Amino acid sequence: MRIELEKRTGVSNLFAILSPLLALFLTLVFGAIMFAMLGKNPFSALHSFFIDPLLEVWSLHELAIKAAPLILIAVGLSICYRSNNWNIGAEGQFTIGAITGSILPVLYPQWQSPMILPLMLIMGAAGGALYAGIPALLKTRFNTNEILTSLMLVYVAQLFLDWLTRGIWRDPAGYNFPQTTAFNESAVLPEILESGRAHWGIVFAIIAAIALWFMMRFMLRGFQVTVLGQSPRAGRFAGFSSRGMVWFSLVLSGALAGLAGISEVSGSIGHLQPSISPGYGFTAIIVAFLGRLNPLGIIASGFVLALTYLGGEAAQLSIGVSDKVTRVFQGLMLFFVLSCDTLIIYKIRIRFGRGNSSEGAA
Repeated sequence: MRIELEKRTGVSNLFAILSPLLALFLTLVFGAIMFAMLGKNPFSALHSFFIDPLLEVWSLHELAIKAAPLILIAVGLSICYRSNNWNIGAEGQFTIGAITGSILPVLYPQWQSPMILPLMLIMGAAGGALYAGIPALLKTRFNTNEILTSLMLVYVAQLFLDWLTRGIWRDPAGYNFPQTTAFNESAVLPEILESGRAHWGIVFAIIAAIALWFMMRFMLRGFQVTVLGQSPRAGRFAGFSSRGMVWFSLVLSGALAGLAGISEVSGSIGHLQPSISPGYGFTAIIVAFLGRLNPLGIIASGFVLALTYLGGEAAQLSIGVSDKVTRVFQGLMLFFVLSCDTLIIYKIRIRFGRGNSSEGAA
C-alpha cells in the first residue's frame, strides 16, 4: 500500500474553505497529545490555553494589544506574498519602526505637544518602509534573493536596538537598566476604553486590513498584485511593472510593520528596551497564511494567534508548562495550514498491490 498525491483537474473550493478549519482542528489534536506526553491533562490544559484568557475583561484588552501588531504586519505581508515577493524580515522592520518613531520622545523628552504622537507614527512607518526598501533595492538592482536579505536584516535591527538601549540612548537615571527614558504623556498612544490597556493600535490594524481588502477587491493596484503574483509574464504583457511591484509590496509591508513597532512601544511599553517583541514579525507569517492572504481573514487569524501568546502565558502559571509551548503551537499551526492547503490542489490516493493492479481513493 502506498499513498500518492494526484493533481485535481481544478481547484477545490470546498477545501479552500475547510483547509484553515482543518488545520486548527489538527493543531488542537496534536496539542492535546503534546500535553499528555508532558503529563498534563489535555482537556484542562487546552481550556487554560484557549478558554481562560477569554473570561476576563482585562485579558480581552491584552488580547487586542497582542493582536494589533500581528494584524498590521500580516496584512502587509499578504500583499507581498500575493505579488510573489517574499518578505521574511518584518521583525526587523518592526524594530526599526520602533526606533525611528522613538527619536522624538527619547532625544526631546521636554517637548510636549499634540503633534508629537502623529509625527512619531509617521516616522515609525517611514523607518519601516525605508528598511524594507533595502531588500527591494537589492532585488531590483542586483537580483538578490529578498528572503535572505530581509531575514538577515532582522538581526542587524535587533543588534542596533540593543546597542542604542545599552549605550547612547540609555536612561542615565534608570539604575543602569538597558532602557531609554519613559515617554512623556503626549508621546503615549492613548487607550481606547477606560476598562483596560487596549490602545489605538488595534484600530489602526483593522483600518489597514479593511483598506487593503478594498484595494485588492476594487482597485487597479490590487489587480496588478494578483496578476503579477500569479503570472509575471501576463503582467508584463499587460504593461505592469514587476520592479515597481517589488518596491510597492515591500515598502508597504515595511511601513505597516514600522507602524506596528512604534504603536507597540508607545502604547504598551512606554520606552525602548532591548526586547520589544516576542516574535510578532515571524508569527505574522502564520497569521497571513491562516487568513488565506485575505486582509479580512487576517483579522480573525490575528486574534487566534494572539490567543496563543496570551494562553501560553496563562498556561505557564496555571499548569506549569514552559513558554516554549506557545512556539510549538504556532509551529504546528503553520505546518498544518501549509499541509492542508495541499488538498486544495491535490487529491489523496491510496494504492494497494503492485503497479496499478489495485487502487483505492480517499
